[in-house]
Amino acid sequence: MNSEQKSKINIKEIAVFGMLGGLMYASKVLMDIFPNIHFIGLFITAITAVYRRKALYPIYIFIMLTGLLNGFGTWWFPYLYLWAMLWGAIMLLPKTLDGKKASVIYAIVCSLHGLLYGFLYAPFQAIVYNLNFEGIVTWWLTGLPFDAIHAVSNFIATLLLSIPLIRLLKRLEKMTN
Repeated sequence: MNSEQKSKINIKEIAVFGMLGGLMYASKVLMDIFPNIHFIGLFITAITAVYRRKALYPIYIFIMLTGLLNGFGTWWFPYLYLWAMLWGAIMLLPKTLDGKKASVIYAIVCSLHGLLYGFLYAPFQAIVYNLNFEGIVTWWLTGLPFDAIHAVSNFIATLLLSIPLIRLLKRLEKMTN
């Protein structure tokens, strides 16, 4: 299969990616009662490990659903790059990761993304709200406890569930081919 065939999306993938994007959104809505605890990092990790470049489809379906169903407020625009950064970090890891080692590495990457979430969000805040350096630092530090919750929950969820979810997705891919 050449690279052009690999990059083309087929009917089955459209359905699967739509369902994965919808599942990501539904899981976030279900977890909204807990501040900064959700499974988006886990899902992005697993779908990136399985679908590689094509994982961007369900990620951006999730992002679009979030905007469509929650409004395209200024809070939404950083989603366009924040979740892609996690995807990019996972893409940099070897494709052959598996088992306990993989779950620990994935958990660390997801945890770091959660911890840095506010820091990565800050440049957008600075532009939109015309914050100076002191304002950016204050905004970021104020949200740091929520980023810590995000980091810990990402670590636990990804450590425990990434490899089973990756294996399930791979098995389903094999069954449907």
